[in-house]
Amino acid sequence: MAIIINPISPVAFSIAGVPVRWYALAYIAGFVIGYWLLKKMMQSPKSPVQLNKKQMDDLLTYVIMGVVIGGRLGYALFYNPLFFIMHPLEIFAVWHGGMSFHGGLVGVLIAIWLLARKYKFRAWSMLDMMAVVAPIGLLCGRIANFINMEVMGRASDVPWAVVFNGETTIPRHPSPIYEAFGEGVLLLVLMACLYRWTNIRRYPSALCGVWGMAYAVARIVCEQFRAPDAQIGFLTSWGLTMGSLLSAVMFVAGAIIFAVALRKKEQ
Repeated sequence: MAIIINPISPVAFSIAGVPVRWYALAYIAGFVIGYWLLKKMMQSPKSPVQLNKKQMDDLLTYVIMGVVIGGRLGYALFYNPLFFIMHPLEIFAVWHGGMSFHGGLVGVLIAIWLLARKYKFRAWSMLDMMAVVAPIGLLCGRIANFINMEVMGRASDVPWAVVFNGETTIPRHPSPIYEAFGEGVLLLVLMACLYRWTNIRRYPSALCGVWGMAYAVARIVCEQFRAPDAQIGFLTSWGLTMGSLLSAVMFVAGAIIFAVALRKKEQ
């Protein structure tokens, strides 16, 4: 028997008539918590990167821009290119939904590279630290996906399948919750343990490689329960999704980065 859930309004509250959506709050929470944790990590003398307050504020700004711009453009390119070619102004309508994690990742990589050139720090070392806190943002985002009834799972008869009352009668896997646990909780524990209790930080970019591989595995597993995007469907007859394809590329990239890192130990 499925779990019946009354839909939650995507609007958390309004300020002077302006709606504030859960999705926006999830992004804000991810950025704020990640910013705070990075500052705590940099207080340690063992931190591979030390930034002052202005530099940290710039980091936050660059990362936000990278996530939003990269995520939106990535969605337009990977998931719905024909629609956005026909309606290019819709690219700016982020409140209509549609963000690509992989596009946001590329946006963040570009943002950190630009900031590293500006302030002369090692980009890979900063990305290693960000790999530790990134699962927090993923956790918040997936919870918002569930509230918005987005990227839901495939039809299922498991006891924990969910039905949103009045929206559908088909029980489905609560795939955003799976992703929140796999990409968020499990990945956060893994990365925090590696950073805190191993010497892997002595190998610049190694943590990035591990994170890339671990995220890819978690995402590919969750994609087996998640319904494919309606405008794309399955890419192959055996059920390959766009998310799985992009994550497979990400796993290979992560493995290469990790292997190279181990050969270039910081002296």
